[in-house]
Amino acid sequence: MTHAIRFHQAGGPEVMQWMSIELPPPAAGEVRVRHHAIGLNYIDTYHRSGLYPLPLPSGLGQEAAGVVEVIGEGVTEVKVGDRVAYATSPLGAYAEARNIPAQVLVPLPDAISFEQGAAMMMQGLTAQYLLRRTYRVQAGDTVLVHAAAGGVGTILCQWAKALGATVIGTVGSDQKAEVARAHGCDHPIVYTREKFAERVRELTGGEGVPVVYDSIGKDTFMDSLACLRPLGLMVSYGNASGAVPPVDIGVLARMGSLFLTRPTLFTYAAKRSDLLAMAAELFEVVAAGTVKVEINQRYALKEVAQAHRDLEGRRTTGSTILIP
Repeated sequence: MTHAIRFHQAGGPEVMQWMSIELPPPAAGEVRVRHHAIGLNYIDTYHRSGLYPLPLPSGLGQEAAGVVEVIGEGVTEVKVGDRVAYATSPLGAYAEARNIPAQVLVPLPDAISFEQGAAMMMQGLTAQYLLRRTYRVQAGDTVLVHAAAGGVGTILCQWAKALGATVIGTVGSDQKAEVARAHGCDHPIVYTREKFAERVRELTGGEGVPVVYDSIGKDTFMDSLACLRPLGLMVSYGNASGAVPPVDIGVLARMGSLFLTRPTLFTYAAKRSDLLAMAAELFEVVAAGTVKVEINQRYALKEVAQAHRDLEGRRTTGSTILIP
């Protein structure tokens, strides 16, 4: 018998329930992982609220780190006792232990702790594909990062700065501006009192930036487009303020033949070879100290409702983990 979070209807944080569950032996191709730490991500709130509808009842959570306890038939990717982490699995990470396809697991290097692994896999792999594949940031680029004091934001800022970019970031308060600045953001913009599109134009001498990394969605979409130089790339990878409404694509032509993409980690990491390569690059920059993963909040898994309230209330900075 083990415990896990389940929910039977979409809604607020109160719909999540702490339940006893019985785990069957792992099926062929699966392993059982005993979690040591679990990651909290904004996409979890989309699943819980129904913004991203799920068949119900359902588990929740996509990211965790732990130890392989049992392996199913035909598993060659890992063995019992291996330290592993994951972020592209079927939902169900909010659990003390679970069965999971072996192919989504990444061996966790000894230099990376379980807490680091749980805190950075989804956010770090997201930053990896955004910076190295969606738009390959080069030395001399100026980039705009929304939510620069958040989990993905602080990683993006550090990594982009290490690549030689100038980083502009938006934040909601002076306190968060200091967090962003401490993580490589050259020019934090407090959006509650400054119009960020105007400020970006000022900082770039009117030129605009080649890429915007936007995890906010509805509230920032059009102003983000206004920050781009001609032929710039709008990367809309999240909906913290709500989904972007339908867009007349003619606006992309009128604003400078802009490009628009809505990427997901699951597409970029769908092939195991890509997942392992992405994770290796992430682990390398973290182990070297180039990117520091800041775990600023820890909650008991039983207290996940409060964790969701704090995340949605924008009361968190850096990464948040849940402890089984």
